[in-house]
Amino acid sequence: MTKTPETETRSLSAPIEPSGDSRTVVGYAATFNSSANIGDAWREFIAPDAFNDTLKSADVRAYFDHNRGRVLGRSSAGTLRLATDHRGLRVEIDLPDTSDGRDVHALISRGDVDGMSFGFVVRHDEWDETTTPPTRTIRKVDLREVSIVSEPAYGDTSIGLRSLGDARREIEIAQRQEKRRHITRRLSMRAGIDLRQRGIRA
Repeated sequence: MTKTPETETRSLSAPIEPSGDSRTVVGYAATFNSSANIGDAWREFIAPDAFNDTLKSADVRAYFDHNRGRVLGRSSAGTLRLATDHRGLRVEIDLPDTSDGRDVHALISRGDVDGMSFGFVVRHDEWDETTTPPTRTIRKVDLREVSIVSEPAYGDTSIGLRSLGDARREIEIAQRQEKRRHITRRLSMRAGIDLRQRGIRA
């Protein structure tokens, strides 16, 4: 049975700004090459090209507080625009003329809300266990959603810890395979020496 990929979330507390007199707000959902402490379990970096592929095809929605019933924008409708620059994943949302849209605009304008978050599925990551705590570099993701959030906080660490466990098992398997190859080479060399010695005696 195929395992369904699990979505992780990450949040960033950074200024979200109204764009002039319009209902457009601008902010960053992720920053590149900056270390994030994930529940004291590992340090995490997002590679600058992690979003390159997903931004070409993903139909991403913007929510308030990850609530799918509180839609603020959608990339296929042009009301949500996503792009990467030297800093990170830049987000522009044309807030709707709805109660949620008006409330979110007022909260941002007052400074009551200043967080953004994104939900994603990791397609490729790398772990470095020579550091304490381990370091995870996220290389490629499928972006599922972005959210304006009232309380920026990192999501549950269990998914990432399972990824670390998978990486450790892959390293252990590779080490065992290399050990078997080394033993096989030594036995082959020894057998060759024995055959040559027998040939000389004969």
